[in-house]
Amino acid sequence: MGKVAVGAAVVTAAAVCAAAALVVRHRMRCSGKWARAMAIVKEFEEKCGTPTLKLRQVGDAMDVEMHAGLASEGGSKLKMLISYVDNLPTGDEEGLFYALDLGGTNFRVLRVHLGGKEKGVISQEFEEVSIPPHLMTGSSNDLFEFIASALAKFVASEPDGFLPPNGKQRELGFTFSFPVRQTSISSGTLIKWTKGFNIEDAVGEDVVGELTKSMEKIGLDMRVTALVNDTIGTLAGGRFYNQDVIAAVILGTGTNAAYVERSHAIPKWHGLHPKSGEMVINMEWGNFRSTHLPVTEYDQALDAESLNPGEQIFEKLISGMYLGDIVRRALLKMAEEADFFGDIVPPKLRVPFIIRTPDMSAMHHDTSPDLKVVGNKFRDILEISNTSLKMRKVVVELCDIVANRGARLAAAGILGILKKIGRDTVKAGENSKSVIALDGGLFEHYTKFRTCLESTLKELLGDEAADTIVIEHSNDGSGIGAALLAASHSQYFEVES
Repeated sequence: MGKVAVGAAVVTAAAVCAAAALVVRHRMRCSGKWARAMAIVKEFEEKCGTPTLKLRQVGDAMDVEMHAGLASEGGSKLKMLISYVDNLPTGDEEGLFYALDLGGTNFRVLRVHLGGKEKGVISQEFEEVSIPPHLMTGSSNDLFEFIASALAKFVASEPDGFLPPNGKQRELGFTFSFPVRQTSISSGTLIKWTKGFNIEDAVGEDVVGELTKSMEKIGLDMRVTALVNDTIGTLAGGRFYNQDVIAAVILGTGTNAAYVERSHAIPKWHGLHPKSGEMVINMEWGNFRSTHLPVTEYDQALDAESLNPGEQIFEKLISGMYLGDIVRRALLKMAEEADFFGDIVPPKLRVPFIIRTPDMSAMHHDTSPDLKVVGNKFRDILEISNTSLKMRKVVVELCDIVANRGARLAAAGILGILKKIGRDTVKAGENSKSVIALDGGLFEHYTKFRTCLESTLKELLGDEAADTIVIEHSNDGSGIGAALLAASHSQYFEVES
């Protein structure tokens, strides 16, 4: 072989070796980055850990905070608001009742025909009305006059034969899902607006008084007999169908819980004790916090950047508004520190709340062999089109970590309520059931979240006690529940009973 040929062979061999070395280095770099990504996931999973002991501590802390919130105003992060609801529906209620559900950019008016024990809810009709944007920041008069006129129009469509007899007024349950300082079953002053509303002259006013004024102005003879929030409505709706319902939990965009307390167990209650001996407490449990809650760096960052830093910590761990964004924050760290999506961090991944919880749920429930739903979501939402199956599996794992933590903490919260009212253990000779009414899109539509919550509650209670606790889906508390409370607090109810 000539010198030239030998030289060429040497150069070629050197080039091959160099190329091979590059491939090896690239693989090592890639495997090093993959290892870093997996380390981030593992650390996240550990920090989100909810072993049984920790959950029992969370339940105990919830019980302690409930006692503190009932003892004095401001005694706890849990407000434990007295709702003035002391008569929950019995199922005997009869007649035609109305409800108004105002909690966002739309409101609903409902008509519910009740037929007592035999017939239950005979019929219900509702109409949804959009609130023009200018009324959300205008005057109190303008907003309530708009609502009153929509109510009047709805009443005008009442079926024949339903005119209230003997000059009786029509009665309305008003679900008002904004912060209110309740002063009686049918009055409460607005503390502040949320959800895009900002009507300054309504703050500090009695919202029932404002609505009543507007109804009188247009000659609508209707009386608000109950001012409630959606959680208490859910409790009422559940109790109408099942007298064993003792608490209600909303797990949707936000979260809250309400339960039936003995009026003698409320030290801050200074009024006369109701005949029923019971009082519904609106816990506002989204604001619960405890050192036992498994809070990660992603939760801390989410809280710091939120509109209400330091508030609603429990809600930020378990509710639908936030779960998808916790997944996004973990993925962003993997993209920044481990090139999870390649050399460039996908710009859309930096957009807060771009991954919504319904998207997270769809990915978490993906059963296709190649996790096609995960791939499609990443392409459509984040504009990331080159995800491998290996990467998609990691995304599902992140969804699992976040959803399981949320569901297990929600179960621990329910355990706290059961502890407070002595229903977490079985008393000798007792076999009564305790039913918890649950509602909200997260509970209703996120199947893995729901099944995890239910199995965790069983795990925490033990077999014997778990057999006495039932979780029931109670639909549309903010609507039908308000009408049922209008019925159970009717001004004519005492006279007739």
